[in-house]
Amino acid sequence: MGAATDARGTELGRYLKARRAQIRPEDVGLPSGAGLRRTPGLRREELAALAGVSVDYYIRLERGRETNPSIAVVDALGRALRLRGDGYERLHELAELASGRTSELPACADHAVRESVLRVLESVRPLPAYVVSRYNRVLAANPPGRRLLPGLWDWPEHQRNVTRYLFLHPLGRTLYEPWEDTVALSVAHLRAVAGADPDNPELTTLVGELVLKSPEFARLWERYDVCERGGGQKNFRHPEVGPMTLTYEVMRLARTGGQRMVVYQAAPGTADEKAMLGLEDEESALRAAELPGRGPRGRSVPAVVDPPRPAPTAADRWGHGPGGPVTDP
Repeated sequence: MGAATDARGTELGRYLKARRAQIRPEDVGLPSGAGLRRTPGLRREELAALAGVSVDYYIRLERGRETNPSIAVVDALGRALRLRGDGYERLHELAELASGRTSELPACADHAVRESVLRVLESVRPLPAYVVSRYNRVLAANPPGRRLLPGLWDWPEHQRNVTRYLFLHPLGRTLYEPWEDTVALSVAHLRAVAGADPDNPELTTLVGELVLKSPEFARLWERYDVCERGGGQKNFRHPEVGPMTLTYEVMRLARTGGQRMVVYQAAPGTADEKAMLGLEDEESALRAAELPGRGPRGRSVPAVVDPPRPAPTAADRWGHGPGGPVTDP
C-alpha cells in the first residue's frame, strides 16, 4: 500500500471514529447497558452490526488498513451513523479517495486574485465583500469588506485568516453573536473542505496553531462535523456601526484552487442596511464617486468624459497589490 493511499485511508478512519463517537446507543435503538461505558458513543462492534459488516472488517477500515469499501458498505455505514447531507457526502468522498476511485486532489492553492474578480468586488459596493482561499485566508476585500472585520488587517497578510480571526483575535471573539454558533459552523466548513487534502501545508499550519492556542477549536475539530457553507445569515455587534444582521452568499471562483467570494447584504430600508452602509467610509465613497460610470454607494451615473484625475487601480483600491494584500495606509 502506497503512502498516499494509506494517508487517505487513515483520514476515512478518523472520520468514522469521530462520527461513531457522536451516536449514543439509544439513538439507534440499542440499550445503553449498565455501568459506565469506556467508549463515547457507539462501540466498534455495535456500529459493525448496524451496518451489517464484520467487526474485523470495520476495525481494519477505521484503522486505515482497509481502503476499498464498496459503495454498498459506505451507504450502510452512512445509514448506521445517521449521516445526512454534507456529512453523508463527505463519507463517500473520503471512501473514494481511500480506494483510488478518484485520483484528483484539489488544485494547488492560488493566492493571486484575478483582476476581473477585483473589479467585481468594486462593483458590488456598498455591499461588504471579500475573497478567501480554500482554507479561509482573506486574499482581497473592498473597503466595506475590510471594515466589516475590524482588526484583521493589523495582522501580517499570511495570518489574515477568518477562522484564525474568530478564535484568536479579541475583536473576532466579540464581533459575532452568538460566537459559539459561528465558530462551530466555521470549523465544520473547514473540515468539509479539508477532507480531500488533509496534509495540505496551509491547512496543517493553521490547524496546528489553533489546536495549541484554542481549546474550543481543538474540541470542535475533534468532533469532525462537516458543513459546506453556501450562504446564510450572521448577527454582528460591530464596534463602529453597531448591531446588524446581514445575509451572505458564497460564490466559488473557477480555476482558482478553491477561492470563494463572500458578499453580505441587508434588506433595503432597514436599520440593518443603515448600519451596513456605515461601513462605506466617506473617503472610500468619494473615491468611488470619481470612477467613470459610478456614483456614491455604487449607483450608476453618466460616464465622466474627462475625470479630474486618474482612477486608482483595482490593486490600490482593494488592498491587493502585485505581491498580495497590503496593510492599511
